[in-house]
Amino acid sequence: MFTQGQWTFAGFFVVAFIVAMIYAYRKDLKLHKIFYKKSYLVLLGFLAFIGLLFVIKVYLKH
Repeated sequence: MFTQGQWTFAGFFVVAFIVAMIYAYRKDLKLHKIFYKKSYLVLLGFLAFIGLLFVIKVYLKH
């Protein structure tokens, strides 16, 4: 389905992309610590909302 060259390109692309993402994250780590304090609260709020919807669904089903 794919040629050997396509698989080679995909492998190099994935490795280069991961390296670039790690480099960019390390470079911006100071800014992340300043501007994204308590960002986990957004995740917790989202999960609580999904849980609430599930509870409402179960409650209304019975």
